[in-house]
Amino acid sequence: MSQGRERSFWGWGYADRFPDEGARRAIGEQLAALLGLSRAPTPLAPPTLDAIDMPPPSVTPDATIAGFASVDRRERALHTYGRGYRDLLRGFSGDFRAAPDIVLRPRDEPDVLRAMAFCRRARVALVPFGGGTSVVGGVEGGASRGRFAGVASLDLRRMDRVLEVDVTSRAARIQAGATGPRLEEQLRARGLTLRHYPQSFEFSTLGGWIATRSGGHFATLYTHIDELVESVRMVTGSGVYETRRFPGSGAGPAPERLVIGSEGIFGVITEAWMRLHARPRFRSRASASFTRWEDAVEATRAIAQSGLYPTNCRLLDASEAALNFVADDGSHVLLLAFESADHDGVAAITRGAAIAEEHGGRVSKIVHRQGEEQADEAASAAWRAAFLEAPYLQSTLVSLGVIADTFETACTWAAFPAMHRAIVDAVERAMRESCGGGRVQCRFTHVYPDGPAAYYTFVTQGRPGDELAQWATIKRAASDALSLHGGTTTHHHAVGRLHRTWYDRERPVPFGDALRAVKATLDPAGIMNPGVLVDPPSGPGRSSFPPPPGDGRSPLG
Repeated sequence: MSQGRERSFWGWGYADRFPDEGARRAIGEQLAALLGLSRAPTPLAPPTLDAIDMPPPSVTPDATIAGFASVDRRERALHTYGRGYRDLLRGFSGDFRAAPDIVLRPRDEPDVLRAMAFCRRARVALVPFGGGTSVVGGVEGGASRGRFAGVASLDLRRMDRVLEVDVTSRAARIQAGATGPRLEEQLRARGLTLRHYPQSFEFSTLGGWIATRSGGHFATLYTHIDELVESVRMVTGSGVYETRRFPGSGAGPAPERLVIGSEGIFGVITEAWMRLHARPRFRSRASASFTRWEDAVEATRAIAQSGLYPTNCRLLDASEAALNFVADDGSHVLLLAFESADHDGVAAITRGAAIAEEHGGRVSKIVHRQGEEQADEAASAAWRAAFLEAPYLQSTLVSLGVIADTFETACTWAAFPAMHRAIVDAVERAMRESCGGGRVQCRFTHVYPDGPAAYYTFVTQGRPGDELAQWATIKRAASDALSLHGGTTTHHHAVGRLHRTWYDRERPVPFGDALRAVKATLDPAGIMNPGVLVDPPSGPGRSSFPPPPGDGRSPLG
């Protein structure tokens, strides 16, 4: 495991994974060729903890929380930001002015209650941290200063146990602070698995997955954590909110659905009963290459509507396939896989491959395996390795002055062609105007019978000191385009503070009013993650999204 390894206080993951100057210089040379730069970017040195800009804490823990509270400089730095591009850039530049005043690491639910009581008494904003992997400003409480005496970051990772397993019903009661590896380690002994693998799997927590409606391993059917939550327990300012265990119910609006996606504004998720899977024994994989993007999209749609429900059905455009070492011949690549604990996927993968071929795909050798997980089919193996490495690479690119970020959406199949063209055009234009050029690429992470979840990556060279403004221009152009052309503001990265502008436009006005009413009931003191999803009680909320250069509008546009 990872005992004793130190996490980076500013970047993704473990500090010892950040490449040395020579390795980063080599990456910079590769990037220069990719982006057509006249010279490779020069790697800059990462910040030191002693040199960062961090104000002293404005709140002192009292005796009720002293046993699990910290004002340690490194702890506060580690809990300042999530790990999106904007977070990495500010962290790398040494800007930790948004640091929480206190970091709270409760040992159990009574400690959570003590933490909430302290924050109410001291008028301190309480921001659930999860694993700190938010890319949308969801764990950043600095904007709450001025309305509160201080900010506390609540980290539940000491509450990480599988408390109970119902083997008959195939479910488990798991504490919310369990990370992906930690809960899978405990479930493995029972031959069970949650099988929810977001890209942040190594560091993110069950409570964070539930609070943000995380997207996971399954490309179809069980795409979100929603499908895996059986019941949930949340501590609120009005008491414990615990739903009952049912395989399904028609008794009014589902109470657990109010918690899923609530992003910490109602209370603190402490545990949940989760639906599990038997560990798969049968696996079948193949990949299909396409010359035309339109054919690849149509093949993916046909498979999504076939009723086959593949575990993996991820489409990479040619740029995405090349950058991730899946294909270097200009092909678009569809990765297809089936898995089961009960039966082989021979018939399913054979039919899926046939559908791909019917739409012009060139199918590689189909691979069937039985037993423990083994080496993947080559394209799938390359993709998986690149997928897990990408967050570390982003930290490296920040040190090179490169702007690299992602955004995702979902729309209907009918809307996708026009939306995709609009997004690519808007992002390329924004990069050209603000950065002189750049690269944008697309993949499908999940697919539904009625539409795909499209995930975009953009890469361009920043100007020293202007990177945040340049990024904001690109991000705003992308978000406006997907919103205008029928896409959701986020498919699985949550709203946070970054997407408030577009989320407010997307949801029905009465629904926003209802959310505010629920928050007033469950969080009467208004201390829980203020500014996320709804406006704070004291007045209009503000998105943390910065306006473009020279634009006098408020961040809400």
